[in-house]
Amino acid sequence: MAGKRDKRGSEAADRRGEELQQTLERLEKGVRDVFSSGRYAEYLAVMSRFHDYSLNNCLLIAMQKPGATLVAGYRAWQDKFGRHVRKGERGIRILCPVVVRARPAGDSPREEDDPGEEKAPEKRLAGFRMGTVFDVSQTEGKELPSLGIDELRGDVEGYEAVMGAIRKASRYPIVFEDIEGGAKGYFSRAEPKRIAVQKGMSQAQTLKTAVHELAHSVMHDDGPSSERASLPDRGTREVQAESVAYVVSSWLGLDTSDYSFGYIASWSDGRDVGELRASLDEIRSASHGIIDTIEKEASKAREPGERERAKEIEREPGRGSRRLAERVGTARLASIGERTHASRVGEHER
Repeated sequence: MAGKRDKRGSEAADRRGEELQQTLERLEKGVRDVFSSGRYAEYLAVMSRFHDYSLNNCLLIAMQKPGATLVAGYRAWQDKFGRHVRKGERGIRILCPVVVRARPAGDSPREEDDPGEEKAPEKRLAGFRMGTVFDVSQTEGKELPSLGIDELRGDVEGYEAVMGAIRKASRYPIVFEDIEGGAKGYFSRAEPKRIAVQKGMSQAQTLKTAVHELAHSVMHDDGPSSERASLPDRGTREVQAESVAYVVSSWLGLDTSDYSFGYIASWSDGRDVGELRASLDEIRSASHGIIDTIEKEASKAREPGERERAKEIEREPGRGSRRLAERVGTARLASIGERTHASRVGEHER
């Protein structure tokens, strides 16, 4: 009997290993498809909603359910949010880290250590396993917190607070000036370094331009404070900055219909998968850094009562349910306006 159980366990482990390997192979193809299938903007939209997820999981969500907005595990929906997955729904398979506790090899108690107290073992990443999450559209039950934020167009509610947060995210001054030649903005790498934005544009366009140039300053600063050995070519710099601007603008709820990535296939043609993957990850990392800074600055603008409510909502409910994908729209300046509330509920598997 035990032999049969062992055999079944071994077969299940083999199937899990095979699925993981197949997923990793699909991801390699998925990187190429992002650039060649005409789905680049769709992928960036997914990245905006899951900007703090890993590149691999952003790709997996985009490949399986590009319209996903809020995801959590089967039990997390029930236990944490009072919702249940509808019968027959197919989950989204993502990569989940396997973390184990282990004392480093050769580690011995130090003289100052308490001999009667066992040293806590360190954690290390042992690998990955496949996990399943479901989008909120696949569930029903208790209503989730709703921020009721309208899409931001033209004149932006909370514009001054947003721009103030963008200034905080920038290591260089952001100035407004009349720019010759029709350019909306530029990042000057000459001293004194600065980000210049054209005067007189709409608030929405001003924010988009500021973020585009901020992305250049984050990703393409060739000064001594930059860790980058050399700058990428001009075409790559523009692809990266425009991509970050799209991700952050989408996150803010700005109208992104004026973005066009028709050139992306020709730009990616001839580049190896490793280079394309690295570029996507730089875009994700820069976008997340900018969004995270804006979000933190936005939280400071809340009224005291709103801050307390936000802390209650944001309190980590457990390992299996850390964040509900993009905070039910906290994402779009959820706390910048006085009428908004922050929400970080859900599950985040890196």
